[in-house]
Amino acid sequence: MILSKFINNKNENNNLIFSKNLYKGACVKIKNSNKTFQITGINIDKKICWVREWPFADDSKKTFTLEISQITLQIFCSNQSSE
Repeated sequence: MILSKFINNKNENNNLIFSKNLYKGACVKIKNSNKTFQITGINIDKKICWVREWPFADDSKKTFTLEISQITLQIFCSNQSSE
């Protein structure tokens, strides 16, 4: 599986393969955080994406830019909070 190769091997080529499998709406884990985030936009050429915390409150639309290399795992988006 491509995703497991990315997690187990910090090879530059695997980062590229992983980034091509990301998509708008995917949920991910990122370095230095236990929270889940959802991708709201992607720029593969610049190797960045925009994410927001998941699950998000209806009144919250805060997103931030993140380097794709900071993503550690792509996961299933659950409607339940992890807390």
